[in-house]
Amino acid sequence: MVSVLVIAAVGASGCTNGAVQSAARNSAEPDKVDQKDEKMPGEADARKRRSIAILQAENVPFIKHLPVIETEAESTRRSTEEVAERAMALCTIALKGEGLEQELVGKQIALYGLTGAFTPKEIEFLKNANATENDRIQFAWRYECYWVMLWALGYVDNLQRPDTICDVRHAVAILRENGGDGFRKNARLRPQNEILDAADLIYRYHWAVVDARIKNLKAPAGLDGGIVMERHYALNWLIGYSDQEWDDISTDT
Repeated sequence: MVSVLVIAAVGASGCTNGAVQSAARNSAEPDKVDQKDEKMPGEADARKRRSIAILQAENVPFIKHLPVIETEAESTRRSTEEVAERAMALCTIALKGEGLEQELVGKQIALYGLTGAFTPKEIEFLKNANATENDRIQFAWRYECYWVMLWALGYVDNLQRPDTICDVRHAVAILRENGGDGFRKNARLRPQNEILDAADLIYRYHWAVVDARIKNLKAPAGLDGGIVMERHYALNWLIGYSDQEWDDISTDT
């Protein structure tokens, strides 16, 4: 199981440059909702307002001019099979990052039928029997992305606020108990509006975390920057942000 201390050690550098640049562009004093504002029309604006209500309840800073994200019509709807394959690939990558032996990694790939499920960067890491500690830690963080996929596929009921690392033991057990075929068969991809709600909220959490970092402050309201970044990364892939491949996902929005 990944150590909380290991996760915490790399969490401070978890945000991508794109996220830092985005926060810098949008950096401003946190807003308060103007109760006199007219009700914003439209799906994306309504989603933004719901996210802001959550941030307010948690005392997380926000800025009103941070843009909306895609609507259901504008977003990509991934297939259940595609998300399941990505989930199993992420679990395997994270297991190697945690320290699973090279031989067992190969057996896992064969057992779950994952040949061809990995990205170029993941393949490079998987084939490297002498990966650096930094690489191992970075890929172990993919447990958080895997957890998002488990939620999207209905294996986890709630995607709780990003302040505590996921239950790695439970996450791995879900795959092992279902097996590759069972994991694919039993998956039920959530409605797109629920995935978009999570993507919008994490976008605004990420702004707050990066804005605090720019100002040399702790992440607000107990948020964990590493968890926020990994969730943002996974959710942006789930909604097809900018049609980017997994290795190239941006978290600037």
